[in-house]
Amino acid sequence: MIPGARLIILGRQGAGKGTQCVRLSRHYVVPHISTGEMLRASVREGTELGLAAREIMDSGGLVGDEIMIGIVDDRLSRDDARTRGYILDGFPRTVKQAEALFEITDRLRKPLDIVIDLDVPRDRVLQRITARRVCRDCGTNYVAGPVDRRPWICDVCGGDVVQRDDDTPDAINQRLDLYESQTSPLIEFYGEREMLVVIDGVGHPDEVLNRLVYAIDQRRRPPA
Repeated sequence: MIPGARLIILGRQGAGKGTQCVRLSRHYVVPHISTGEMLRASVREGTELGLAAREIMDSGGLVGDEIMIGIVDDRLSRDDARTRGYILDGFPRTVKQAEALFEITDRLRKPLDIVIDLDVPRDRVLQRITARRVCRDCGTNYVAGPVDRRPWICDVCGGDVVQRDDDTPDAINQRLDLYESQTSPLIEFYGEREMLVVIDGVGHPDEVLNRLVYAIDQRRRPPA
């Protein structure tokens, strides 16, 4: 079996992180930990966290550091992440979260292997997100054409396919602005620690996956 890996995927919303994380999760047999999906599940279930996060997410904002750090700390302490590793998607978003993650991995004695910046230009991700549609029940993603199908039924489970509340143009631009101001400094943070590798995220998904696997395997390879 291919050895596991412990890595972070950075990149603008709509860069294809979710798609590539799922494929990398299968390749390395590690859990794909998406903090965004964890939060949206809480919203759907109407939990205390979900109720607190819903208004922030719908307006394109980011949930506070303390809540996110607590969620990730709990998840990385579970057996699957401790033994095989993990792919973090959507965390850390700030330098404060990155510093907290170092404390978590030090405590678990499981250091990160690599941090990847999946680079896709802003204008391209804006087009991608605006066209994104998702099944309300199973979460399968679709891409809208010039005219949306009405009604649009999911091919996987038969659920309703809709545009997410936080995928409107105003909310998208606000999230991208927040990324530039709050999350981009992570690139400098990890770059200074020689942990960062920038990967071109434009191209066929298979081509992008090959670039990612090569970069991860190079970083995990024992020194000669």
